[in-house]
Amino acid sequence: MNVISVQNNLGLPKYKQIILSIEKAIEEEKLKKGDRLPSVNKVCLAFSLSRDTVLQAYDELKKRGIIYAIPGKGYYVKSVETTLKHRIFLLFDELNIFKEDIYNSFLKNIGKNVQVDIFFHHFNVRVFQKLINDSNGNYTKYIIMPTNLNDIVDSVKTLPVNEVIILDQTNQNLKLYPAIYQNHQKDIFEGLYKAKSRLNKYKKLILIFPGFREPLGMKLGFEDFCTAYHFEYEIITEFTGREITTGDLYIIPNDRDLVKVIESAGKQSLKLGSDFGIISYNETPLKKIVANGITTISTHFEAMGKILAEMVLKGNKEQIENKSSLIMRNSL
Repeated sequence: MNVISVQNNLGLPKYKQIILSIEKAIEEEKLKKGDRLPSVNKVCLAFSLSRDTVLQAYDELKKRGIIYAIPGKGYYVKSVETTLKHRIFLLFDELNIFKEDIYNSFLKNIGKNVQVDIFFHHFNVRVFQKLINDSNGNYTKYIIMPTNLNDIVDSVKTLPVNEVIILDQTNQNLKLYPAIYQNHQKDIFEGLYKAKSRLNKYKKLILIFPGFREPLGMKLGFEDFCTAYHFEYEIITEFTGREITTGDLYIIPNDRDLVKVIESAGKQSLKLGSDFGIISYNETPLKKIVANGITTISTHFEAMGKILAEMVLKGNKEQIENKSSLIMRNSL
């Protein structure tokens, strides 16, 4: 028991004394990788502690990747790296330029002594559930991007409630958790409203909404705007096999559809910004120069990553709506 020291009246919670004792023993090489720790029962008896106190200490070390458990045998040293204060499970839907911006901003602002493991569920419920199940108990924070998946709330609820942060999209079933999110219904409504003076010259507003990956809020916000301001509108699932009509304005969440529309305009010899218009969703550097500039409605992805890092470091429990902007260019 010489690797653990617990004292009364020290002014430090006893579970933290256990953690610090084990960290010190590792740093002084009294404990090495693969060594077995004193059992929970032995520590309880030696210092008259409850099992919950000892388990809290061991669980914290386990989440930080310092120790691991073998059921029926005990706890063992997994890593001699004791400086990590957070070990973060980050679950994205897919990797694209927007998620890359969030990720890079998060890494930039989270600081040192933090390990971030990134995973992708690719909009697959079974993959989502398996990744959550396999990670449970191994991290200090779980950052989850649920997107529009159904049947995943029960999986999220298996994680420690105080260690979960919801990213990008949230809903009523996840309101228990802190979040940094986009309000897609509000964002597209307000973005279109800011562009209203230019929209008036178009005969019809057309939203290309496949509906698989895209948040439902986009469709609802578009419908709300067109109804409120009496615009003729149409919602289509794909652009394939369609020709552009003079006076059309396309609102395009997916960049693949953006390419198709621009290519079709070229074949039809239509001029973007005068014969027809485009508003794209989500800002990228290329949209500043493609087709002489594409108008976008976009959240601020770097800001989202920065706020996310602050939530982890400060233990913020709020639900924060990330800001969105209309960026006006020649396509409108």
